[in-house]
Amino acid sequence: MKKYTFTEKKDTRSGFGDGLTELGKTNPNVVALCADLTGSLKMNEFEKNHPDRFFQVGIAEANMMGIAAGLTIGGKIPFTGTFANFSTGRVYDQIRQSIAYSHKNVKICASHAGLTLGEDGATHQILEDIGLMKMLPGMTVINTCDYNQTKEATIAIAEHDGPVYLRFGRPKVPVFMPQGEFKIGKAIKLTEGTDVTIVATGHLVWESLLAAEALEKDGISAEVINIHTIKPLDEEAILASVAKTKCIVTAEEHNKLGGLGESVARCLAENTPTPQEFVAVDDSFGESGTPDQLMKKYKINDEAVIAAVKKVIKRK
Repeated sequence: MKKYTFTEKKDTRSGFGDGLTELGKTNPNVVALCADLTGSLKMNEFEKNHPDRFFQVGIAEANMMGIAAGLTIGGKIPFTGTFANFSTGRVYDQIRQSIAYSHKNVKICASHAGLTLGEDGATHQILEDIGLMKMLPGMTVINTCDYNQTKEATIAIAEHDGPVYLRFGRPKVPVFMPQGEFKIGKAIKLTEGTDVTIVATGHLVWESLLAAEALEKDGISAEVINIHTIKPLDEEAILASVAKTKCIVTAEEHNKLGGLGESVARCLAENTPTPQEFVAVDDSFGESGTPDQLMKKYKINDEAVIAAVKKVIKRK
């Protein structure tokens, strides 16, 4: 099994900020909008270097989406920045009507997603945002796993024509993905395996690699696939893997309902019904706590992946 290691931890939101900073230098059509969270979204450098292309709209997220949609008409490529909760749930009507319906070229960039924003508590820990966004026709949905991948995704979506939802997080997590591998809609196989397929997204990619390493010691060969793009889903990669392993585990920092797991289940049902186990939050809201505490309690860590693998293998 190929070994992935890391030498540092960085927050994925910093990957977004650094990617946006680079875009500011290379693409004059890129503009940025923020809803009073410039520091939290790491948009400070873009604001400093390009004050004429940065719009601080205040705590008015719905207005931000409307402004972003309008800016596209003049050929601009707007990147909106706020927490995932406020990027989706609070402004769903504006995204649906003003951005998705008319296929506006807006990049909705959402930090502090999932449980791992931690102590801010349940009201900020959105676990249904992937479902909300992937159901919108024409919306590309990306959920990155580390700093490197988030920076590359931020740069890549500027070249993509159409609305994008880019989801990332608050905590510092291992930086382990090699640079140069990100491509919208193309999964990345991290390990070769023969006994089970583990398809993971976001922070659960690293947890799945830890699980695969532990499973190897138990004689279980796990194939780990990084699904950074949830829509469009790389069905070819998933189907090729399960043709070999005959079972699959999906892992995500999201509600079991509406997330990556359901997209994979639909793919399998339409092509080759396969035993599947879900590592995801089981239809509940979160609570206040540290990221590690919450991931353990809500069973979205490496231990949960290991348990799901051992369960699904018995169902072959």
